[in-house]
Amino acid sequence: MIPVITIDGPVSSGKGTVARRVATRLGWHLLDSGALYRVLGLHAERRGVALDDEMCLVDLAEQLPVEFREGEGDTAVLLEGEDVGQIIREERVGELASQVAVLQPVRDALFARQRAFAQRPGLVADGRDMGTVVFRDAPLKVFLTASAEERARRRLGQLKEKGFGANLATLIEDIRTRDERDMQRAVAPLKPAPDAVEIDSTELTVEQVVDRILGEAAARSLI
Repeated sequence: MIPVITIDGPVSSGKGTVARRVATRLGWHLLDSGALYRVLGLHAERRGVALDDEMCLVDLAEQLPVEFREGEGDTAVLLEGEDVGQIIREERVGELASQVAVLQPVRDALFARQRAFAQRPGLVADGRDMGTVVFRDAPLKVFLTASAEERARRRLGQLKEKGFGANLATLIEDIRTRDERDMQRAVAPLKPAPDAVEIDSTELTVEQVVDRILGEAAARSLI
């Protein structure tokens, strides 16, 4: 059985950064499930497909021309051959992703593609339903969170580094709105799996969180 570590959590909880570092430390594959939904949202916008048109969105999802290329310390995200790695991290595209992700037929269309990322020697998968839906049999499930204020501060720093403008108060409100929508949605609501290890990273560094996860993996004889 191929070992899988899932890292779920709300927006800007640091799960993407943590997942990447855990995967790098272990030499495992990485699945950024959120990137799939962001690419799909962007693709739908470019094709002029309404975000509530389930049939068209499913067609786009089943034939999504996306490619992930792992490189030195990073993973390039290609949509129809174009590197959209930075574009899909914009707040606008995140909102598109959030809207398409609530549609069960769309999630079903992307399910098999996500499962296919589980390859030897192992996989670290981050998202919102990796441990509760996609990899329910994963031997280690992590639910990573932090306060809305801390997550907004982190997001503000990321946006500034990339040259984007943002307002802290607006980001806090956006994060709280996203949290409520993600936790209350009927399809794959954001919640920790019953057997997940819950980590609050509000006052922890990235490396402290990574070490904690690797310790849990070692305790389960995954490494």
